[in-house]
Amino acid sequence: MIAAIIVGIIAGFLAGKIMDGSGFGVIGDLLLGLVGGLIGGAIFGSPSTMIGAIVVATIGAVILVWISHMLKRV
Repeated sequence: MIAAIIVGIIAGFLAGKIMDGSGFGVIGDLLLGLVGGLIGGAIFGSPSTMIGAIVVATIGAVILVWISHMLKRV
């Protein structure tokens, strides 16, 4: 569970930097990364390494941020 939280924080931080250039705060980054991990895991499957988990969660979090930006425009 601690590893999932760490991966979530890192993935949320990276997604915030990739998409907006700034993060969403510690709690926002954590939630974004955790949900991004679920989305990335559903798309790509479960990775076997910590680096793979971070990459998959970051991609999922970027997708989540992109969708939220698209919904804000509508």
